[in-house]
Amino acid sequence: MRLFTLALVALLVLIQWPLWLGKGGWLRVWELDRQLVAQQQTNGRLLSRNRALEGEVRDLKQGTGAIEERARYELGMMKPDEVFVQIAEPGTPVPAAPVAPTGAATTLSAAPTSPGRSVR
Repeated sequence: MRLFTLALVALLVLIQWPLWLGKGGWLRVWELDRQLVAQQQTNGRLLSRNRALEGEVRDLKQGTGAIEERARYELGMMKPDEVFVQIAEPGTPVPAAPVAPTGAATTLSAAPTSPGRSVR
């Protein structure tokens, strides 16, 4: 009787082995499910990034406003008749003024100006 019980237990283990640990077993399914959730999260982040980039490309193609904004903030460019003013909060370090791009003409007059006139 003991031999018969051992044979049945061995047969049960042999039948259950592929279900739990085999190529298409539950452990593999759980792992694939975890990978699927991670990939869906990655795809969601990339989709939102792609939508933002599509909007930026559309703005750059349609008008000059987006191009001008990028030139101002990323390159520190100004129009010829503008004056750069930077207001800093008290107690914060003041960053350096924007540097003119290479090849840009910088004309600063050393002559004093009258009180009603601004330097351009």
